[in-house]
Amino acid sequence: MALNVNEIFFSIQGESIYAGIPCVFVRLTGCNLRCAYCDTTYARENGTSMEIRQLMKKIRGFRCMLVEITGGEPLIQEETPFLINELLKTGYKVLLETNGTIDIRMVPPECIKIVDIKCPSSNEKDKIDLNNIKHLGMNDQIKFVIQNREDYLYAKNIFKTSCKHIEGGNILFSPVTGKLPPSDLAGWILNDRLDVRFHLQLHKIIWPEVRRGV
Repeated sequence: MALNVNEIFFSIQGESIYAGIPCVFVRLTGCNLRCAYCDTTYARENGTSMEIRQLMKKIRGFRCMLVEITGGEPLIQEETPFLINELLKTGYKVLLETNGTIDIRMVPPECIKIVDIKCPSSNEKDKIDLNNIKHLGMNDQIKFVIQNREDYLYAKNIFKTSCKHIEGGNILFSPVTGKLPPSDLAGWILNDRLDVRFHLQLHKIIWPEVRRGV
C-alpha cells in the first residue's frame, strides 16, 4: 500500500494550536483546489511513491512523536487513513490538515483534524462541505485564512452559526501573509469580541525566505 509523497521534513509547527512544537511533516502530493493565495503550489504534483512501511521507517528516524499529514489535500489519496491508523497504533499524536471538501468521517477519531475552511478570496469557498463542521470532535480545529474584510465577515458568520460545539481556542483566524496587516484582523476580532484564536504562520516569521520544508 503506497502513497504519493511530495516531501517529509522535521520542523517547528507553524500553524494550529500546536504552533511552536517540533513536528514531523508528511506532505502528500495532489490537491483538488486551486486557492488564489496558495503557498504550496509545488505540492500539486511531483511526488514519490512510498509504501506505508517505508514512510513509518522514515518518520521513526526523526525521533519525534508529533506528526502532521498535510498537502495539497491529503484525503484525495485513499490510503491516507491507513497511514494515520498505523501512526496512531504506534503511539504517535497525529494531526491532519484538510481543506474540508472531503468527508472527514473516514479519518480515525483519535486523529486531530484541522479543517481549513476556504473564504471568498480563495476563489474556492463553494467547494467546501460545511457539513464537515458537524463531524468535528472536541480536540479538532477549524482554520480560516483571511485576506480582507469580506473574508472576515464570511468567517465570522460561519463561526456564529455553525461552530457552537467547538471551543473558541480551537477556531483560528489567520491573515494571509503579506496581504492583510495582522493588526487589522486583530482589531476586527477585538471589536466584535469574537471568541476565536488570532493566529500567525509562525514558520514564515522564523524562515521568511524559505519556501519548502518548513
